[in-house]
Amino acid sequence: MKIDQDVSWMRDAYPATHWEKAGNGSSMVVCNLSPRHCKIADGQMGRCGVRGNIGGELYTFNYGKSVEATMEYIETEAVNHFRPGAKILSLGNIGCMMSCDFCQNWRTSQVRHLDQADVRRYTPEQIVATCEMLGIEVISWTYNDPVVWHEFVVETSRLAQSAGIVTLYKSAFYIESGAVDELIDCIDIFSISLKSMDEKFYRKFTGGTHLQPVLDMIRKVHASGRHLELSQLLITGRNDTEEEIAKTNTWVLEHVGDRVPLHYVAFHPAYLYTSVTRTPEAIVLKAREMAMEVGIRYVYCGNMFRDGVSDTHCPGCGTRTVRRYGLKAEAVALDEAGCCTQCGTPNDVRQALKGRAAEIALPTSPDTHYSRDFLWNAEANSVHIEVMHDAQTVCALQLERIGTDAVPVQSFATGGVLRRIIASRQTDEETGVRVTLPKGAVLHFYPVLDRAHFPTSENLEREIAGYREERTDAMARA
Repeated sequence: MKIDQDVSWMRDAYPATHWEKAGNGSSMVVCNLSPRHCKIADGQMGRCGVRGNIGGELYTFNYGKSVEATMEYIETEAVNHFRPGAKILSLGNIGCMMSCDFCQNWRTSQVRHLDQADVRRYTPEQIVATCEMLGIEVISWTYNDPVVWHEFVVETSRLAQSAGIVTLYKSAFYIESGAVDELIDCIDIFSISLKSMDEKFYRKFTGGTHLQPVLDMIRKVHASGRHLELSQLLITGRNDTEEEIAKTNTWVLEHVGDRVPLHYVAFHPAYLYTSVTRTPEAIVLKAREMAMEVGIRYVYCGNMFRDGVSDTHCPGCGTRTVRRYGLKAEAVALDEAGCCTQCGTPNDVRQALKGRAAEIALPTSPDTHYSRDFLWNAEANSVHIEVMHDAQTVCALQLERIGTDAVPVQSFATGGVLRRIIASRQTDEETGVRVTLPKGAVLHFYPVLDRAHFPTSENLEREIAGYREERTDAMARA
């Protein structure tokens, strides 16, 4: 792929780190950020599509370039043992060091499919200021994969930590050791996706070259003492057999122990792998059962909206210490140290009672506000709510649940770089959400197909049409 100055997001570049000259008087450079070690000719991009060679020097073209910043919950990132229920500011880049044929976010990870309308530009200072303005205490580097966003992630994370903001890194971790050393210095939480224990899987389906570098870097993070959680997407017909699951369980026990939380996550068909069904719930539940049977203490089911599959139970007395449903979490029997209030056993939950951002009251006069509904359906039990308004001011909105009064009305705020928040189903009875906001603000709904999915503007109209059709059918049935 050539560097094309006519493409607006390629018009400015930032000096890259972790590279060397190819030698022999050549203008080629070698990128040492990932185990692929791309050799890149002058005027060309590496396999990631966002790091390129200009005059024998390596530059990154995605510094500060992000998809829409979104307020989500820490459980969105397969993190259950750090500040349960905490609100986070999620940020995702463009480009990726991998090219998975089942990618949930291929419209932005594979830059040949990128729509410029999905690219936002942020500075580290804007991101930190937004968190401080809205009381959000965790920044998450997520979605595509933050590895090829390295320079921006490191610089912003250092600034965030100096302001007392926690940093979270959600990644497939196809990355080299030197870069991991820098991350360990400025990242508080690592949520790593182990795609398979099969070397052939990585080569055939992900665009990676080897599995071992991923395993080595997981062990490096674990040895550092930083908070670590692991997840594995169970992909229909690919890595969802009991044999594959057993391999993962065995490796986790042998190399990081029984106390690192493990998440088995349901897959939805995406990108080039759409000829299959979603992962049957029975397979995800079986994976959880198998992991617990061999002695892994904390095992969770992801992308499942049902009771009992993602609760934390005390390993000492069995008390449910954290109750979860989908992305909603509540510490119900933990003290500030993360110990069970019934028997005192440590539950390996860090900062158990911290990190809940304050809500902002919203006047609900019908003369100044309006409401719109989004109904849950078979494909989407979560939605990004995007609010367009004056970014210099805080815009408050109210969220109420349709079909149940078991969940209190909630209030949220957007402002600064934040225009999106996530809402997800919190009870079996709930049928949707009603959003109330000032008349001067413009509202869009972006259906979320699973917790790793970032919905883009390119498919907005199709997705909105789908939920409107679902809503029409539901009202007709009523």
